[in-house]
Amino acid sequence: MSTENKKVFEAMDGNTATAHAAYAFTEVAGIYPITPSSPMAENVDAWSTAGRKNVFGDRVKVVEMQSEGGAAGAIHGALQAGSLATTFTASQGLLLMIPNIYKLKGEMLPGVIHVAARTLATHTLSIFGDHSDIYACRQTGIVQICSHSVQDCMDLAGVAHLVAIDQRVPVMHFFDGFRTSHEIDKIEVMDYDYLRSLVNQEKLEEFRALALNPHTNPVVRGGTQNDDIFFQAAEAQNNHFANIPAVVADYMKKISEHTGRNYAPFTYVGAPDAERVIIAMGSVTDTITETINTLVKRGEKVGLIKVYLYRPFSVEFLKSVLPATVKKIAVLDRTKEQGAREPLFLDVVYALRDIKGLTIVGGRYGLSSKDTNPSHINGLFEELKKDSPKEEFTIGIEDDVTNLSIEPVDITVDADYTSCIFYGLGSDGTVGANKSTVKIIGNNTDLYSQAYFAYDSKKSGGVTRSHLRFGKSPIHSPYYIDKADFISCSLDSYCFQFDMVRDLKEGGTFLLNTTIPAE
Repeated sequence: MSTENKKVFEAMDGNTATAHAAYAFTEVAGIYPITPSSPMAENVDAWSTAGRKNVFGDRVKVVEMQSEGGAAGAIHGALQAGSLATTFTASQGLLLMIPNIYKLKGEMLPGVIHVAARTLATHTLSIFGDHSDIYACRQTGIVQICSHSVQDCMDLAGVAHLVAIDQRVPVMHFFDGFRTSHEIDKIEVMDYDYLRSLVNQEKLEEFRALALNPHTNPVVRGGTQNDDIFFQAAEAQNNHFANIPAVVADYMKKISEHTGRNYAPFTYVGAPDAERVIIAMGSVTDTITETINTLVKRGEKVGLIKVYLYRPFSVEFLKSVLPATVKKIAVLDRTKEQGAREPLFLDVVYALRDIKGLTIVGGRYGLSSKDTNPSHINGLFEELKKDSPKEEFTIGIEDDVTNLSIEPVDITVDADYTSCIFYGLGSDGTVGANKSTVKIIGNNTDLYSQAYFAYDSKKSGGVTRSHLRFGKSPIHSPYYIDKADFISCSLDSYCFQFDMVRDLKEGGTFLLNTTIPAE
């Protein structure tokens, strides 16, 4: 680790960052492994075994169940008994938790689910990331907070627990599977003493006092109601739920003041007089921000609204950050919804329905971790210049079937870092060596580091590509490197399969790791 102004920095991935903050507020963890969320549970289990203490001075009790449904049931029971409980999951595992999520919300239990968002199996299975799983839970009533980067995971995972305790509601904290869960960044680590100071002790004691106990609190909970009262009871929750965005905003403000990073239910970056704005959530917002920073320097009136609080969706907070000058909005959804338009698009259309003269279009990107780079974002901003931009579109692919795709427009973004690509063979040690390298540099020098590893679902034998970046300032480039300073190849046959030097900068270095003699 390195310290800077009493702040502690460490290189880690999004799963580890989330687990660090989650451990602080967890008393019982119900776990079951599923890619790409498994490392969160593995870390919590390892730390508990090693005797690590949470902010309450206790070790976390970890219980591995028979399935994700069992893990959700376990935390439901633990919460009813007065323990703060957490679980970690993704994709089909999250679907198995939906019945319990409805109960957690209805019974006002402060459970937290951390999700490394992953594609739901449809026409085929995919282990990679998009938002189809978290969108499948949007109607349950659970609060949904989105982290856009590894640093966000460290900062906002704790907010999820603090809001849950304060408002006695279940909270889902989610981030992009693989792109954020497995990306290694050098980030600031949250201190447990500070996190402890944020806990609303009065609300925590109220929760514990409500624990089911046959001796001290002999009550029935979760029974049945008839048609004479069910409707009224459901509507009676309105005021409580309406207050949640303000509470989330308050905790995000405290984190912002402590860290110097800007968090709110919605935040805006870009030109103050922007006419073309993108609304999105997840790791793509860093890509959009990089693109916007370059375009604004050229005089373009463009901007981005980042969604940090997806549910409850606050119209008030969204409108508070929307520039008055905006004329066209593109909403990006990382899912495909058959039979209707995508969820975030519909939310935005409803929220801004009373603004006259505003054009709102919606599109899809990044399904199953499809890469989205600045050229795709630049292409979208160019599309928004048209009098009638496509109402429905895709970016990141070439759609020659339904012709919905928008052509990328090349752009060179400002980047103050050195970039490297390492080609390897699954299980040959290339990925492991690069993970060690980026952590050593991040933890023992003043440089910031970022690493992402592209590979397929096979355990071994497939092509691996390690994308490494090093620089003097934090790196916000969650996409594949297309112009590298250094490229290494660890397998001779790749020279006949891939045009590796195509991605090499002029004057860059290509290293072939081979047993073939130089002559």
